[in-house]
This record gives sequence, C-alpha cells and structure tokens, in this order.
Amino acid sequence: MTTTTTYIAFLRAINVGGRTVRMERLRALFTELGLGDVRSYIQSGNVFFTTDEPDRAALTARIEAHLEESLGYPVPVLLRTVDEVARMLAAEPFRGVEVTPDVRLVVAFLSEPLPEELALPHRSPKGDVEMLGADPGAAYLVIHLRDGKWVTKEMFGKAYRGAVTSRFLHTTEKILAAARKA
Repeated sequence: MTTTTTYIAFLRAINVGGRTVRMERLRALFTELGLGDVRSYIQSGNVFFTTDEPDRAALTARIEAHLEESLGYPVPVLLRTVDEVARMLAAEPFRGVEVTPDVRLVVAFLSEPLPEELALPHRSPKGDVEMLGADPGAAYLVIHLRDGKWVTKEMFGKAYRGAVTSRFLHTTEKILAAARKA
C-alpha cells in the first residue's frame, strides 16, 4: 500500500541575487519529476506537491539535482509535510513576543539539526537576532532591525554546515493555508 504525501518545498536562492525564475517554469520543473498537484505560492520559492515517494532524502536530492541541471545553479530544497508545518505553528514558538515596527518573527528552515553546542536561547554577536528555540527542522528567530535591515549570516555559527532558508512567520502561516487548499 502506498501513501501519498503533500509536501511544501521551501527553496533557497530563488528570485534573489539575480537568480530569477518564473513560477510557471518552477512548477514545470517539479512536474517534470513526476510529482503531482504541483502549485506554487508567491515568488520566493514555495512549491506544493504530492508524491508517494517514501524516501524524503532521496526525493530532496532528486529535486535539487533537477533544479541545478535545469537552472544552472544549486537550489537547496527543504521539504516539510503540511502536517509538520501545521504542528510547528500550533506549538506557537513565538508566544509572548511583542511585534513592533523594528521586530520581525522568522522561521528558519534547516536541512540539518543545529550543532549540539549551540545553547538556546542564543543571541547573534551584534545582538540583532535572537534564536528563541529550535527543533531538528527549524529555528525560531526574533529579528531586531537595524537601519531597516537584518542579516543572519553568523546566527548558526561556523559549525553549522546545513542549508537554511527563512520565511516570516506570517508568510509561513499563509504558505500553510495555501498548501491546504485542494
């Protein structure tokens, strides 16, 4: 018996830094892999699809290889099921944090768990980013804007070798709602 899973692919390096991909093209690339019900949400690289592939690591590698071959540059892919994202948001990782004009709430999707030696909560060297918590698939960041900008380069330390892509909390909520629509 096969089980069909709905995934959300959070893609890094899509439509930033001169790497422009139209969503129609991106959806076509996923469809070429035989994935079903392919849809996208906004221009920042969020793709929903269904598959009965049981091996997430193999699926991720296959998608990444196809995107790199087709686009000419690597695109890290962080796959989460709809249920995983729903559980993550239901846990209210930002409960009690006051949002102000200079504060942003960000979910950083991780390809690998954070290094064990990274104690939480954690503050960036410049104090502009606080990591409230993390689980194996995501870190929960409070960004304190400086001159209207934020950078998380040094947030995870040099020991972290995985890929990271970030979405604002409110965007993650909208992505989940869109992924749930048939």
